[in-house]
Amino acid sequence: MKYGFAKRVNHMQSSAVRDILKVVNKGDVISFAGGLPDEKLFPVQEVRKAFDQALLSNPKVLQYGETEGVPALREQLTVRMKVKGIYRDPEHVLVTSGSQQAIDLFARVMFNPGDIILTENPTYLAALQVFQSYEVNIVPVDSDEDGMVQGDLEEKIQRLKPKCIYVVPTYSNPGGKVWSLERRKQLLKLAKKYHTIIFEDDPYGDIQFDQSENIPPLASMDDNKYVVYTSTFSKTVVPALRTGWIAGPYQIIRMMAQAKQATDLHTNSLSQHALIHLMREFDLDGHIRTLRQAYKERMLVMKGIFDKGEDLPIQYTEPKGGMFFWVSMPESVNTTALLNEAVENGVAFVPGAPFYVNTPAQNTLRLNFTNAEPEEIETGMKRLVEVMNQSSVSM
Repeated sequence: MKYGFAKRVNHMQSSAVRDILKVVNKGDVISFAGGLPDEKLFPVQEVRKAFDQALLSNPKVLQYGETEGVPALREQLTVRMKVKGIYRDPEHVLVTSGSQQAIDLFARVMFNPGDIILTENPTYLAALQVFQSYEVNIVPVDSDEDGMVQGDLEEKIQRLKPKCIYVVPTYSNPGGKVWSLERRKQLLKLAKKYHTIIFEDDPYGDIQFDQSENIPPLASMDDNKYVVYTSTFSKTVVPALRTGWIAGPYQIIRMMAQAKQATDLHTNSLSQHALIHLMREFDLDGHIRTLRQAYKERMLVMKGIFDKGEDLPIQYTEPKGGMFFWVSMPESVNTTALLNEAVENGVAFVPGAPFYVNTPAQNTLRLNFTNAEPEEIETGMKRLVEVMNQSSVSM
């Protein structure tokens, strides 16, 4: 039977990462493909205790809840954001089913078909999926290791009058880079000058390897007019909670809450109440320090394997936090084709092409270093280096 799908499905694309995971999860393949935290580091007992406490505290935790989120959790979120210098009232916070839903709800209430959004290039693949599904025109801005280049950014703001600028300025996915303070200030200055909203996506900000560095979120430099800020507990507690949040101007949060009512009524109440107990009684900051130490060690193992291959034809920037290495190979190498060889040799990565808005660099790839233990990383990286060396010989 031929089904009459809506025209908008023509703009939907499957996730390259999800498609790869279906393949590499079968057999003896060490995967650096997913953006996954390590389940061996999940605070299982503490999560179990938090759910028990939530269930015993009040039977209403199993009832329908407020669309905006459980008030006590929203209050706790404002406290956590204050540590980062972000001062928002609870009514400026919407609890979402992961930060991915925050991106979707924002796009739903803000974009009409044909609207323009500026992004880095490459940028977060799943955000591109969302924006494409709402039929917006995504325009990349020239960027370097410090962030968006001011000249190109301002020229495109003036000429295109974008509805929004989407950025992942802290330990970006896929690039793993950190915007400089100067570039953050420049972006905010231009947003105010041209009255353009900034969407700051910050899922990795807590995974900071050098605590001596001061990396202020864009939202901490704004008086809640131009920056909407989203984050999540998926990387610091457990992804299965599917609990994130977005904070921003009341008018935007209010419209997003109305859109959420039509989507899922509210985020899982039981998970929200469990999070309240976790944030009050569990040393979440201590747990995050453990994650930072473990993930930094794994990053250095991956880096060490690369550095031992003196003649290895790659370029990379050492991540200062987050979960990813972004690697460039010679332009003659197509990493999508290279992936097939890698999987046959028992290792997987994500080709870089799907992270680009247009004109993708086919010689790039992303590696996740948080989901495998150091011994697995050593084994998997030796397999990958062998494949990379073979590709350079055949160039």
